[in-house]
Amino acid sequence: MLTGLAGHVIDVEAHVARGLPAFTIVGLPDASLAEAKDRVRAAVASSGVEWPRHRITVNLSPASLPKSGPATDLAIAVAVLAAARTVDAERARDLVLVGELGLDGRVRPVRGVLPAVAAAVEAGAVHVVVPAGNAAEAALVAGARVDGAAALATVLRALGADAHPESVEAVRAPVVARARTEPPDLADVRGQETARAALEVAAAGGHHLLMLGPPGAGKTMLAERLPGILPDLDDAEAVRVTAVHSLAGTFDASHGLLRRPPFEAPHHTASSAAIVGGGAGLARPGAVSLAHAGVLFLDEAPEFPTRVLDTLRQPLERGEIVLHRAHGATRYPARFQLVLAANPCPCGRFVGTGEGCSCAPIARRRYLSRLSGPLLDRIDIQVPVAAAARADGPGEPSAVVAARVAAARGAAAERLAPHGWRVCAEVPGTWLREATSRAACVGLWRAVERGALTARGFDRALRLAWTLADLEGVASPGADHVAEALALRQGVAA
Repeated sequence: MLTGLAGHVIDVEAHVARGLPAFTIVGLPDASLAEAKDRVRAAVASSGVEWPRHRITVNLSPASLPKSGPATDLAIAVAVLAAARTVDAERARDLVLVGELGLDGRVRPVRGVLPAVAAAVEAGAVHVVVPAGNAAEAALVAGARVDGAAALATVLRALGADAHPESVEAVRAPVVARARTEPPDLADVRGQETARAALEVAAAGGHHLLMLGPPGAGKTMLAERLPGILPDLDDAEAVRVTAVHSLAGTFDASHGLLRRPPFEAPHHTASSAAIVGGGAGLARPGAVSLAHAGVLFLDEAPEFPTRVLDTLRQPLERGEIVLHRAHGATRYPARFQLVLAANPCPCGRFVGTGEGCSCAPIARRRYLSRLSGPLLDRIDIQVPVAAAARADGPGEPSAVVAARVAAARGAAAERLAPHGWRVCAEVPGTWLREATSRAACVGLWRAVERGALTARGFDRALRLAWTLADLEGVASPGADHVAEALALRQGVAA
């Protein structure tokens, strides 16, 4: 049973006693799990096995943990038949059974198999039976002994029951993920040297980025090419990212673990639940979690409701999202790079002298004020993107830029590994202020005294300075790096 990505092994116990036929499930089941009684009874009958005509009680332990979903159908069926001595209880005792049952005895795929199997293996239960449509996904978990079953009859015969051969085919898991393709190349972007440089700095240090410019300037093209210059995910992050996508039902196991940083670009009509996660009962992951270890891109950011944008503040600071519901709290990872793109005004033509803009001054102010001050204070880089101009030949390809990003991240990882950090964006301000020379920070202190920089902005500018030093290959940032970092942070306002 999953609570967020945290898995719990549920002991399914059954008791069959003489009396009027009845079937009761206890242990805090929700409505979907309570309906398992009818699914399980029909699936057993369709498999050619007699259903016990007695008083049946099924307990899901621990009883204090709320249970939901149909993934326990298979385990309930086996537990009942083991209590009725139709199958060998000893052979079933150490099995972990995951799957939804169809009325015809089919074992249907369910979401979240990868984190569920990982939790079982961590608890010491390595023999797992899953739906055939989830077998490839479950096999990605190291140390698991996985058997895929297309029908309940297959499982029952393996446990000694006289079930008739199944006549159903395996059902593939419903997957809505797109086909795995290579990210677009940065060479497609002509010109925009300032924005390209800002994108490289963002990739090297894991920084958040705001691009402000007119329509057609290339903001979306640049954002879509950020994952292409990020390094591959390490093993731990690949499993974590894959687990989130498995739980959301967007993972195709035929491609193996997700090794490339994900890219999520929700539409500006998305609700708060779609962005941060939500739903009835225990909340499901949203776009911030699907973008974990990758990029969350909000195009036309001022068009998003302010309430939705402000929900990003917690995950931007903590790297995770905690969603509280009546049935409990769920915790999902949400350490992503946020990229915002915005036009300068509602019509988008307030550039240069602004002669082509038809917006009233108050309309322009109201439009950009939808990006609240607390949210903008968490954005490390704010860069203007000029209108498209003629450029001779393509720019540097993603592979060249990615090599510099990898070198900078390698230098940062070597310096930060003893402290448990990986990129500059994760480093707390206390460490930064102690590690940076006082002479280099003079410009930042002056900006704070003028009121042009907050305490949070001070730390974020320092992180940028360290990233710039890593890209240049020097041991620590100097006054020039700090000045450039301050310019990158205040680029839009400038």
